[in-house]
Amino acid sequence: MPLKTLTVVGARPEFVQTAPLAREIARRDGITGGLIHTGQHYDYEMSELFFSQLQLPEPQYHLGIGSASHGVQTGRMLAELDRVYLTEQPEVVITHGDTNSTLAAALSAAKLGITVAHVEAGLRSWNRAMPEELNRVVTDHVADLLFAPSDTAKENLRNEGITSGIFMVGDLMRDSLDWTMRTIDAPETLRRHGLRPGEYFFATIHRAENTNDPARLAAIISGLRLVARTHPVVLPAHPRTRPLIRNTGVPPGVRLIDPVGHSEALALAQQAAAVLTDSGGLQKEVYWLETPCVTLRDETEWVETVSVGWNRLAKADPRSIEIAVKEALGPRPAHPDLYGDGNTAGRIVDCLLQHAGERRRG
Repeated sequence: MPLKTLTVVGARPEFVQTAPLAREIARRDGITGGLIHTGQHYDYEMSELFFSQLQLPEPQYHLGIGSASHGVQTGRMLAELDRVYLTEQPEVVITHGDTNSTLAAALSAAKLGITVAHVEAGLRSWNRAMPEELNRVVTDHVADLLFAPSDTAKENLRNEGITSGIFMVGDLMRDSLDWTMRTIDAPETLRRHGLRPGEYFFATIHRAENTNDPARLAAIISGLRLVARTHPVVLPAHPRTRPLIRNTGVPPGVRLIDPVGHSEALALAQQAAAVLTDSGGLQKEVYWLETPCVTLRDETEWVETVSVGWNRLAKADPRSIEIAVKEALGPRPAHPDLYGDGNTAGRIVDCLLQHAGERRRG
């Protein structure tokens, strides 16, 4: 009898990570996979467009949770996921990253005695004020199988007393990027936006710590105003954040555009002079694309990108942002391999099958 898995997704990074794993599960014997979409990202640009571009299978369940406070959103997910798990009876629930969907998927499964597999385990920002940090810590401590993307992540887990079920497999986003880069048309993307390679900055701002704090958001926009004096800044804006950004005043040289799909975002990031972002996933993607990065946060989980010199923490400070961008445009450092080699999905499926075999024999 094949191992039955269900994967829970709800936000962009989870869609990106799930795509290569779903393809790997579909092609392997002895394992089946189903998909549950919580609906945490519920507009077309942030959800269905990603599913289409990544060629993700249609979810078996779309819970339609939508936006709400953290407690309300997570509670609704728990109730709905309990119902689905009891109906489907999976042996393993796979959850990715650090969103409310991640936490709800893990908690519901753990309470029902279902094996929890956490992809991207062991990341730490050491900032408990971030909802994402709480989500990832709790998920790691209820998970049975912890798939770490780096030695640092693996060591973080061991330092918290987690000693079993840890596998250093690399990062699924590398698998996804390698697949997507074969399909993008960067020249056409730039032509459509009226851009030239290396003559613009690409920026994304979406984290609640930045968008929900008017002072931080205003400071970041001021920083973009400073760097836009040398290169225009292209800023895709989520429908929720667009009015918040407009309220601060969009400065000359900053171009707000509609949200873009995954392949278009990668094309814009690859061809940019530098990327300014508060996204964890994009920090990794631009590292692999060898585009300098400036992170608009006080800390990052992807500390290796900073230590090798391809990423800079600028916080929410205009002058720091300007200085970090100038440094990023300087001589490029060495570019060691980080976070896997593009074969993470295969390693995860191998671990899942091995674990299932051991459980059934024991």
